[in-house]
Amino acid sequence: MAVSATTATLTGLPRRLVQDGLLTEEAVLEAQQRALQGRVGLVPHLVRTGLVESRMIAIAASSEFGVPILDLDAVEPDLDAVRAVDQKLLAKHHVLPLILRGKRLFLAVSDPTDLQSIDEIKFQSGLRVEAVIVEEDKLAAAVNRALEAVDTSLNSFEEDDFDLEGLEVTGGEETPGDDISRDDVEDAPVVRFVNKIMVDAIKRGSSDIHFEPYEKGFRVRTRQDGVLKQIASPPIALAPKVCARLKVMARLDIAERRLPQDGRIKLRLSKTRAIDFRVNTCPTLFGEKIVLRILDPTAAKLGIDVLGYEPFQKELYQQALSRPYGMILVTGPTGSGKTVSLYTGLNILNTEDRNISTCEDPVEINVPGINQVNINTKVGLTFASALKAFLRQDPDVIMVGEIRDLETAEIAIKAAQTGHLVLSTLHTNDAPRTLTRLVDMGVKPFAIATSVNLIIAQRLARRLCEHCKELRDVPREALLKEGFTEEDLEAGLKVYGPVGCRQCTDGYKGRVGIYQVMPVSEAIGRIILEGGNAVQIEEQSIREGVWTLRRSALQKVKDGVTSLEEINRVTIE
Repeated sequence: MAVSATTATLTGLPRRLVQDGLLTEEAVLEAQQRALQGRVGLVPHLVRTGLVESRMIAIAASSEFGVPILDLDAVEPDLDAVRAVDQKLLAKHHVLPLILRGKRLFLAVSDPTDLQSIDEIKFQSGLRVEAVIVEEDKLAAAVNRALEAVDTSLNSFEEDDFDLEGLEVTGGEETPGDDISRDDVEDAPVVRFVNKIMVDAIKRGSSDIHFEPYEKGFRVRTRQDGVLKQIASPPIALAPKVCARLKVMARLDIAERRLPQDGRIKLRLSKTRAIDFRVNTCPTLFGEKIVLRILDPTAAKLGIDVLGYEPFQKELYQQALSRPYGMILVTGPTGSGKTVSLYTGLNILNTEDRNISTCEDPVEINVPGINQVNINTKVGLTFASALKAFLRQDPDVIMVGEIRDLETAEIAIKAAQTGHLVLSTLHTNDAPRTLTRLVDMGVKPFAIATSVNLIIAQRLARRLCEHCKELRDVPREALLKEGFTEEDLEAGLKVYGPVGCRQCTDGYKGRVGIYQVMPVSEAIGRIILEGGNAVQIEEQSIREGVWTLRRSALQKVKDGVTSLEEINRVTIE
């Protein structure tokens, strides 16, 4: 192959890109000039302008310089390694420490020719730096995630939108433990750390916070759009102090570490805004794991139109709510949005002329105009006893947090048969199995057939980010296997997938409900009375036009709301 004079003047990575046929000589020279003018590196410029794919650049650089290539999706950076380098240098030079082994620091770079950055990090950290080549686009996202995770460490609480030490917390006096002093509990860095974690979780829209101690580490994770993400890895020595602080905030006994405890925290962010947390502790091998459930009072006020019901499903739900008596059951796993669905219905019913009472364990959403009761089994206040009390208080609408036993089920069904509208939840996989579950609990089939009006099974799937979702080319055979029909494909089916940008988390932002809304018709009632099984009920419901959870999920993919990967995570084929 003849080498032109221009190619002979090129060195290193630019020459390799030309030799590999990824760029022409003119294009690489122009790119160098524009990168210099924009004060950015050549590799970031090539990726941002779309001239060369980041993976192809990484392969070329690895071949040219003999430096190993690594897929950032397959590794999780060690936060201790990230902390070993000044965060300003990481942001400035666009590099990411991966592993710290003694005095050796393995550094992820997209351009190994940027020796100035590597030398500056060597000088600042005092470590021996070894470069590893990664893809430019993955590196940008990984640096941001790592800096965000380190930002929640105890050393980075100087500034925030809130006074982290002065946040008002509703809590009680602690019972001093045998090795946790008052100074430990009120240690200013620990107070700031806990408050920062809670405030950041609220900002992100998280639903839960997990504080998890292990033998050699302490991990903090939040559940974002239904998926857990690690946000901090503080020193293990802080675990008992953080645990004690949380237990004091929740009015729990900090001396009791052998048994689980439940509590509540109200964090007042301002004069007009306060957030409630439900707290649970559980003793593990290496300390107490504490989980905070963030209770969002605005979730139930979203309105039925934004939850994700198909138009005909929404109409079925509203028809059931308009009936003066009977039972509406919502079913699904923990965290599938059952409470929000129930309270959306209760908000529709919450008028001056109705007496509405609820019993829950615990009450998660406080709604004015609804009489809400917290179940307390320690003093004998169970779902059954609360229901009995409700029936003596002239109710119109009753909501039972969960039907757990035969006694609660029988009282609720009796209330539905005697002129009351009853709403409740069960833990089953879909709507047909809810009816057979009631039979298994011991409820008489006749009572089920004459009292249950509607069953809603649901899941929550992450919404694709509108800013970055991209069209996917999925083979025809794969789409048919997923459950789409020939008619769908002929109609020009478009399938979108996640990408990821600054506006979202891994290509997703927010969640949408996937529903199976099944009215209990006369035909289904007869199947119950005749001792039929869930398969027979499902077949009859499909004949009557009821969508399965899978069909509803596929519709969300057709509408471009979510991805195939996501519906496969939350539903089965």
